[in-house]
Amino acid sequence: MPQTKDDSRMERRSMEVRELRTKDDGKIAGYASVFNEETTIGGMFREVIKPGAFTRAIKEKDDVRALWNHDPNYVLGRTKSGTLLLKEDERGLWIEVDPPNTQFAADLMESIRRGDVDSMSFAFTADDETWHERKDDDLALREINSTTLYDISAVTYPAYSGTSVGLRSAESIYQDHVNSLEAQELPEEDDADRSQQELDRARAVVTVTKLKNNQERGFK
Repeated sequence: MPQTKDDSRMERRSMEVRELRTKDDGKIAGYASVFNEETTIGGMFREVIKPGAFTRAIKEKDDVRALWNHDPNYVLGRTKSGTLLLKEDERGLWIEVDPPNTQFAADLMESIRRGDVDSMSFAFTADDETWHERKDDDLALREINSTTLYDISAVTYPAYSGTSVGLRSAESIYQDHVNSLEAQELPEEDDADRSQQELDRARAVVTVTKLKNNQERGFK
């Protein structure tokens, strides 16, 4: 059964996908996500989408829409109706859309043909993630291992280009990570592990504090 979707945790990621194209059979095809490409999110943390991040969503048939600029008024296809195909390969999440016979779809396809639209985005929640805390001056690394998918979308302007996070703020995501660190019970018998976990927590809190201070000073 598909997982229940929690809109409050929704995020968006976008990328330029030069493979985004119209096919001779009238369909739109391209990659909505590419694996193992590291991106810095809002200056707070680094992130990669790991191979297999969409396996559950595809296998359990999440009801995913293909949209234009994430606008629900412009539906290009849907997995439930068979007009949106999702497939994982070694590179990333491949999509193929059979668009409707509508004016907005025809306009979008012409823009893709001309190269005016070459970016895609996907909306998701992270169901399984792994954090690797920062060392020295590096930001923590967030690995997205499994997702619930809401939609994939051709977009005029990407929701982020390595700097912005989309719906949920980078601070909110990282604060959840900090909270999870604080909630962990540290084993009393292993002083080395305890010290390292305490250091990781301190680093995480400092990162959030620095971002808040910069925002108060007017920096983004």
